[in-house]
Amino acid sequence: MSDFFQGIAPVKYEGPDSANPLAFRYYDRDRLVLGKRMEDQLRFAVAYWHSFAWEGGDPFGGRTFLRPWFDGGMEAARLKAEVCFEMLDILDAPFFTFHDRDVAPEGQSLAESNRNLREITDIFGELMEKTGKKLLWGTANLFSNRRYMSGAATNPDPEVFAYAAGQVRAALDATHRLGGANYVLWGGREGYETLLNTDMERELEQLGRFLSLVVDYKHRVGFQGTIMIEPKPQEPTKHQYDYDVASVYGFLRRFELEKEVKVNIEVGHAVLAGHSFEHEIALASALGIFGSVDANRNDYQSGWDTDQFPNNHPEMTLGMYQILKAGGFYDGGFNFDSKLRRQSLDPEDLIAAHVGGMDVCARALLSAAALIEDGSFDRALADRYAGWDDTEARNMLGGDADLGAIADWVETEGIEPEPRSGKQEMLENLVNRFV
Repeated sequence: MSDFFQGIAPVKYEGPDSANPLAFRYYDRDRLVLGKRMEDQLRFAVAYWHSFAWEGGDPFGGRTFLRPWFDGGMEAARLKAEVCFEMLDILDAPFFTFHDRDVAPEGQSLAESNRNLREITDIFGELMEKTGKKLLWGTANLFSNRRYMSGAATNPDPEVFAYAAGQVRAALDATHRLGGANYVLWGGREGYETLLNTDMERELEQLGRFLSLVVDYKHRVGFQGTIMIEPKPQEPTKHQYDYDVASVYGFLRRFELEKEVKVNIEVGHAVLAGHSFEHEIALASALGIFGSVDANRNDYQSGWDTDQFPNNHPEMTLGMYQILKAGGFYDGGFNFDSKLRRQSLDPEDLIAAHVGGMDVCARALLSAAALIEDGSFDRALADRYAGWDDTEARNMLGGDADLGAIADWVETEGIEPEPRSGKQEMLENLVNRFV
């Protein structure tokens, strides 16, 4: 064992009255919520990149964190893996997630980089067998290296497209070998800075071809997990092709991949796209592509993706309500794509941040479950759309009535619709009863 978290005991559930900053007040993993253990409802994962690879920099300053595994090659990568699993044990978190470049250093060639990844994959396998921890999803970093400055799959250089394919194959192989529940494609630079040098039609075709290749390879090697895309509207590019859930769905339909690929929705990305978190979940559910969640929040006074740990209970409750109404997670979960503030230097800060995030999600789960069990929302929704249960209304949607027949029905019956209240304020007040 390392000594990075020396003196920090495993986090325990102590209940809502606890004042211990390193104790759970709401996350009680074995508590049943709507018939499932809380751990199984939430499926928490620690994100390798923000927790162990991020150095605390920002656009105006560099590294603030001093971690013993920084700048140390493969020996440091092995230490980092050990520390990660120690943290999973302290938090009793069941899953982790990673990018390939988070866990193993990039070599002088793709072949060397892939060998490094395979070596760390072996170490992960041993640690997973020893601890019982699991991989929620893996992915490839196709955005940090300068070769990807103009995108990966959408790059104007075919050699970059090919290099990205080689990198994704290795990352998907590692995910498959570790029994990952999903594989995520995060298009950090799949967009454009200016249309003056961009052939958008060509780039979309390249991106569709790349995703099709990934899906084909998944089936060829027998990977049983779900392929996901993470929508993101901007930052660092001016416009990204995977702008939001609706954009991703249209893209998937165009390339006939809507039955193969789902979405990993991030709270902060939803906000940057001008949506709410619950909107993106509800839409993904309606379209049949809801998969998983990156749990975080943005600073609403900033236009940047600040990736702060979730601490907004009402915001998370509305998102959780939509997740539960969608049937909950199948193979997705709550991944903490969240990072410490650059002034939060201590190992204890890393534990406290996750404790707070896990508690907010657990509290939101309890609130959302109470809303569902109360039934008031369901009754209000059923009442608002009750008219569509009538025979004439069903005929309008079912194809038995054409436009002319519908118009004749209105005229013959002398129908004059009378608007009804949407009761928004009453429903908002209802939410506040449970949060």
